[in-house]
Amino acid sequence: MLLAPWPAMLKGLYNDPQGYNDRYWTRFDKCYLTGDVARIDEDGYVWIQGRADDVLKVSAHRISNAEVESALVSHEDVAEAAVIGKPHSIKGESIAAFVVLKEETVPNDELRSELIQHVRKEIGGIAKPDELWFVRGLPKTRSGKIMRRVVKAKALGTPTGDITTLSNPETVSELEHLK
Repeated sequence: MLLAPWPAMLKGLYNDPQGYNDRYWTRFDKCYLTGDVARIDEDGYVWIQGRADDVLKVSAHRISNAEVESALVSHEDVAEAAVIGKPHSIKGESIAAFVVLKEETVPNDELRSELIQHVRKEIGGIAKPDELWFVRGLPKTRSGKIMRRVVKAKALGTPTGDITTLSNPETVSELEHLK
């Protein structure tokens, strides 16, 4: 918990000096709000859930991308997952999941249905993906962070931006056909 600023912190926001104080220091009585979300389990372990601003809005419900990804990865056949929101005319956003299976697992429609139901069981019906794609890999930075923005850009057919720092740029072309 951060209770006081240190020398390297911002003193304000450009053209909004009061906004810095309002957004980061006053929400929780003189504690700094980092924007990260975590939970503490029954054993006292802290689980990082992701960024508070990295959420999907499905039928007026705010659902964390990381929460759905975590539910998918908790299935025994899933190695990695990335979840994005796609525009939906009724729900606002629909959930699209991109799943990397463990080596010995064969992708099929039965497993796709099982994974969708697994998310439903773990989180609830509102969080179940409308689309679930099996992919061989997900674009990552050199430090191993999944680049969700690249997955979303490919899925929506929009420009990916700079991808020169990806450790595995070949995964981007595989996402091409998933629009």
